[in-house]
Amino acid sequence: MRRILFEGLIVLFAVVLPGYLAAQDIMAQADALYDQGGLDNLLKSAELYAQASEADPASYDAAWKASRSYREYCNQAKESNAEGWEGICKQYGKMGMMYGEKAVALNPDRVEGHFWYGCSVGNYSDGVSVLTALREGLKDKTQMSFEKSYEIDKSYTTGGPIKALGRFWYVLPWPLSDKEKAISYLKEYNQAYPDDAEGQVFLAEALIDAGGDENMTQAKALLDQAAVCDERYFSDWAKRLMADL
Repeated sequence: MRRILFEGLIVLFAVVLPGYLAAQDIMAQADALYDQGGLDNLLKSAELYAQASEADPASYDAAWKASRSYREYCNQAKESNAEGWEGICKQYGKMGMMYGEKAVALNPDRVEGHFWYGCSVGNYSDGVSVLTALREGLKDKTQMSFEKSYEIDKSYTTGGPIKALGRFWYVLPWPLSDKEKAISYLKEYNQAYPDDAEGQVFLAEALIDAGGDENMTQAKALLDQAAVCDERYFSDWAKRLMADL
């Protein structure tokens, strides 16, 4: 009996260990590329994380990091107005969703899979339109992913789940949108992270839509800050909103 068990362990290690070691090597390469940043490196890191996930299907880290890199690649393509960014978001947003779902299946009690899945749906929606994403039944899954990430660790990646929920409730078309929830989450985020230009623009836009003198005053103050930030995408966005006031 012991011999059978011993031989079984040998077979197990012979099958599993090489894949695990290969995945760790690929992960190290992907981590280095992700840390360097830039569109090319983000895409390369995503593809390497995906390879690591295939080499070691049980690796939670490989799955959620693949989702994160695909999402960041899409996001930077959009914000830099890269050629064909909508097609990039459509194609690679879906890849981010796939690996986010895989991460959630591997460990539903961790925040990363839930969060990056939801963000990847956002990128996919940028590529195909929010209405198309809704027709594909992605609203409830996205809501659940952000609510779960908020529940597990709302401070993850500098309050990402808080900001994501605020934006989620804002961008949904009527009658699905909930502007009160959007403003509530975005105010919570702004109080915790007052210097984030993206959060400033998101909250200002929601306040402008809500109307009222007090909301407009708060919105103008937020836009004044965002308009002089170092992130051109959000600086330009803030200036456009100010011009329309």
